[in-house]
Amino acid sequence: MENITGHEIVIGIDPVRDWHMALAWAADEAHRRSLGLGLALAVPPQHDPRHVDGTTHRVDLRRSGSETLEAAAAWARSRHPELEVSTHLLDGFPAPALGRLSQKAPMVVLGSRHLSRTEEFLSAGSLVVPVVAQAHCPVVVVGDAEHVSQEAPYVVVAIDGSESSKAALAVAFEEADARGCALRAISVWHQPLLSFQDKNVGLQMQRRLLSETVAGWSEKYPDVALTHEVLAGHPVEELAEAAEHALALVLGRRGNGGYTGMRLGSVVHGLLHRAHCPVITVPVARGT
Repeated sequence: MENITGHEIVIGIDPVRDWHMALAWAADEAHRRSLGLGLALAVPPQHDPRHVDGTTHRVDLRRSGSETLEAAAAWARSRHPELEVSTHLLDGFPAPALGRLSQKAPMVVLGSRHLSRTEEFLSAGSLVVPVVAQAHCPVVVVGDAEHVSQEAPYVVVAIDGSESSKAALAVAFEEADARGCALRAISVWHQPLLSFQDKNVGLQMQRRLLSETVAGWSEKYPDVALTHEVLAGHPVEELAEAAEHALALVLGRRGNGGYTGMRLGSVVHGLLHRAHCPVITVPVARGT
């Protein structure tokens, strides 16, 4: 039943945790982009020896999963009645199932369980790290509701000169344009260990890199008010603070990590824990 099209934002529905906040974000995003919304729930294989009749138990799990999907779909349709919503009850472990769906989907959305680093590696139900590390499309992790404040709304994108951060910049402009909000492009200079590089020289090089990366994008998106700035400090702390009141934080994700998540990258990993706004991770564009 993995018949996801390239015109559906996919959201992973957790059968045992509250899914309303992440689903609200996904439904709103699909509505803004005039896309469909695909709700996916995976039923893992049953290996619990306490259940002698595994077939009966699995039937029960699938029935419960189907009911959860229908309830979530009805809730999404009530939020946006014109939204095209489909449901996908999958067989297998959730992380690899969603990873497969990401090959066609334009975006995957997940709710965050706010697990500690130890819990996320030991929990069989943890999705965030393995899906973010493996996905072929942008992944949005919604841990808290979008922040609404007296400030003008804005999206933050992290720039470090890598190909993945350039891909993140493209997604960030799309987000800001769809929302009609400003975009803050931020690069963070961090003093390397065992380096005696002058801070002013380092900041100047970072400013040049940032200017070169964002050059030309305002012509493509003339309605997006772009600002760019270089900060000094630890990237996780500086970016988390800069995005404290943002609608979203967009980050590039380098490489294809394994299911342990060990190749996810310390900055991305840290911000998935630290940032309060939705975090959008973007892999290097396909074909690069």
